[in-house]
Order: sequence, then structure tokens, then C-alpha cells
Amino acid sequence: MNFLDRLNAAEKRSDSMLCVGLDPEPAKFPGMWRNDSAYIHDFCARIVDATKDLVIAFKPQIAHFAAHRAEDQLERLIAHIRRVAPDVPVILDAKRGDIGSTAEQYAHEAFERYQADAVTLSPFMGFDSIEPYLRWPGKGAFLLCRTSNPGGDELQAQLLASGERLFEYVARLAAGPWNRNAQLGLVVGATHPTEVERVRALAPTLPLLIPGVGAQGGDAAAAVRAGWRPGAPILVNSSRAVLYASSDEDFADAARRVARATRDLLQAARAAAPAA
Repeated sequence: MNFLDRLNAAEKRSDSMLCVGLDPEPAKFPGMWRNDSAYIHDFCARIVDATKDLVIAFKPQIAHFAAHRAEDQLERLIAHIRRVAPDVPVILDAKRGDIGSTAEQYAHEAFERYQADAVTLSPFMGFDSIEPYLRWPGKGAFLLCRTSNPGGDELQAQLLASGERLFEYVARLAAGPWNRNAQLGLVVGATHPTEVERVRALAPTLPLLIPGVGAQGGDAAAAVRAGWRPGAPILVNSSRAVLYASSDEDFADAARRVARATRDLLQAARAAAPAA
């Protein structure tokens, strides 16, 4: 099963486009766990247990673990996901962007050490920075294309000599010569729904990872209408809004309520999306 097939199966099984980002911040943990990085695994595992039937994927952000010397907890967390939700893909949010032996080691880290199904990458160094990850059959890579941060305009919206904007050229490459065995997807922020629609037109079958909803203020429903098509899954990511829905002992129950409400909102938007 290639990565696109795995995503389509996950979407069908969960009837969801929601991706929950696992970005642990010990200062926001509940009760006696607050400010204690030793509980990163326990906190995230409780979120996983509470939401695993509501999501298309989980997306742990590696810096939120590494900053606290918690890489071992990340390994344990992904192993936990494998046990309790074996059919839910795991995307390692690392945004790597290097070449040669360094890229090979980053790929080994993502797919061998952490056992992730996909990883986020920066394509700034060209195909040389993507190819090492495509040597892993069945694994995926999401390329930064049109990100949700305001500063993304400084490069991504620049016009090329061809008349295309840089993010459009990235989308065209990812949908064409760079893609191998349906392994590539694109990161497109929910804060730019018209550009989500443009990327979808250029990359009609690629999965789109769409951050920027919840705390970043992106319009999730507009992003779904712009980006979802049958057989071309989107993963609308929400991190802080789900993780920190409550700062009390009921945090897991609160996370489930927010995740369910977000999933339902996305489902309603999907009903209004173009059929093809």
C-alpha cells in the first residue's frame, strides 16, 4: 500500500479529515504535570487515546520533544500509537531540508528510528533534498508549499520569470517529475484558502496537509471546500486548540470534545466541496 492509499483508507475508516498535531508544551500541562517534561509522553498518549477514532493522522512536532531532551518519549509515543491505533498514519513534523548523506540520515531518523509514515520537508534545495526520502517504499513526504505564516509571502508569493509564483512552481514539481510511487504531498496553510484552491488545481491528486486552523485563525471550512476532492485527501491540522482545550484533569475529555466538533465542522464543509 503506498502512502496515498494509506491516507485514503484512513479517511474512509475514520470519516475524518482532522489531523491532531502533538506539540507538547509542559508549561500548559494540567495539574501536577505542569512544567514537568517527564510527562510529555503521558500527556500526548492521553490525547491519542481520547481522539484516535476521530482523526485521519497524528502529527508529532519533533522540536517540542527535542527541546526537552524527550526524543525517547517521542519514540515511545509513536510506538504507543502503533499499538492503540495501528491504522492511523503518523507524520513527523520536522521540516528537514538538506542533501546527500545528511538527508539520508534524516530519512533514517524519521522512518527507522521513529517509525513515522511521513515527514515534512523544505524543498528549497531542490530535488536533491527530497530524493533520499523517496527511497523508502510506502513512506510519504509533505513539502512546504504555501505556509500559513505571514512571512511566507516573502518567498512563496514571489513571481518567477515564467509568470508563476514560487509556491505554484513547487506544487507543479511535486505533482509531476518529483513524485514517485504516490509518495509526495504538500503543506498549504488554511489562512490562504484561495491559494489552497490554486494548489489543488495544480496538484489534483496529492494529499494536502493544511495547518493554520484553531489558534492561527484559519478558516477550516473554507480550506476544505478549496482543497478536498474525492480520492485526494486533505489533513486539516489542529494542535493547540485540541491539546489545551482544558488545563484541568479533564483535559483528555475536553480534547475529545474539541476534536469531535472540529471533525464534524470539516465533514459539513466537505458536503459543500466540489465533487470533482
